[in-house]
Amino acid sequence: MTSLLSGPTRPARTAPEPPTDVAHRRPLVLLALLGGVAAAAGPLVVCLGVGVAGWFLSDAGAHGAPRDGLRAGAYAWLMGHGSGLTIAGVTISAIPLGITVICAWAVWRIAHRVGDSVSGHGPDADAIADGVRDWTVPAATALFTAAYVAVAVVTLRVLSADSVPVSGTRVVVWSLLLCVVVGGASIAIGAGRAAIWTAFLPLSVRAAATVCLKVVSTFLLVSAAMFLVALAVDLGAALNVMSELHSDVGEASLYAGLALVVLPNAALCAGSYLLGPGFAVGTATIASPTAVVLGPVPAFPLLAALPDDGAPSSWMALLLLVPPVVAAYAAARVHRLYPTTRWEEGAVRGCAGGILAGLVVGGLSALAGGSVGPGRMQDVGPFAAQVTLHAVVALGLGALVGSLLATWSYRRYVRRQAAL
Repeated sequence: MTSLLSGPTRPARTAPEPPTDVAHRRPLVLLALLGGVAAAAGPLVVCLGVGVAGWFLSDAGAHGAPRDGLRAGAYAWLMGHGSGLTIAGVTISAIPLGITVICAWAVWRIAHRVGDSVSGHGPDADAIADGVRDWTVPAATALFTAAYVAVAVVTLRVLSADSVPVSGTRVVVWSLLLCVVVGGASIAIGAGRAAIWTAFLPLSVRAAATVCLKVVSTFLLVSAAMFLVALAVDLGAALNVMSELHSDVGEASLYAGLALVVLPNAALCAGSYLLGPGFAVGTATIASPTAVVLGPVPAFPLLAALPDDGAPSSWMALLLLVPPVVAAYAAARVHRLYPTTRWEEGAVRGCAGGILAGLVVGGLSALAGGSVGPGRMQDVGPFAAQVTLHAVVALGLGALVGSLLATWSYRRYVRRQAAL
């Protein structure tokens, strides 16, 4: 609620007025529960619909029944929550992060609306600043999470009769993390509490957090762009793979849909490639700017973006400069929001934000891999530990340099303004 926003300096105390905006004092319990159900059911219904469409496109409904498509869609939704599954003794543990991103987006949007609708509950900004306990955001987050987890548990229960085992524990844990981290933050922002709480944090902490978010988002965008460029360069190979599969329009549509849901995984693999350690596409394989050792790979169109097997060209090592340059650019952009003329303050903001960004990138890279099939395909994805180490160093140094350059530029600007 906009009326709850306050700056770092507190205004003069006035007698609180009774709330008159009914739109921001709606029933908290009911809205939070309905919001959690909607956030879980929305992507689930989409997955169910796509599953039925895929069942029909595969063979025009000649085999099986629509419930098979519904079952496939439900399993896809669960896999987006880290469930994994085992089919014919083959374990698939990789997470289709495209589905996870869709679920996170739904949680964010609906949780934000819940927070805005209940923002009139609890004490006002002055009372919160005086230390009055405010349970609006924790209560709404807890109810929202409980409803979301309930939908996940019901889905697991419905599929429990199938012979395809999934990890219910991982689904519940993922649902809890998704709702508490993403949903809780969105509710706090929608309710205006986040602005109140962060207003009393030190400026350097807020600036470092902003640097982290900017570095991570910019680096992921650059990684996705690099993957798309690599795929476009070898687009002919991707089309050749599709032709060799002898797929019709329906099957080609299914391949395209599968490619979309693993696009974030591919972008994170591209990011690990830029950072240096690279990633594996099977046991005892590596794809990095300094070494490429690949064996036979599945006939999947996105794999056409892989580099050629053998020693890479010497200029490929220049790609290792991309992450620090991206971090420097992102940190310099943030400096426009939080300008400073103090060298030590600029250094702390950049270094702390870059290191934190490296840890976030490393954590995300750990989610991008796993087992995708039998044999060699049990080891696919970035080398998470090495990626984290390289990301902390590259992004931390890059953000430090970018902040120092921005500080130097701002100091020059201040001196010129003073000389006028």
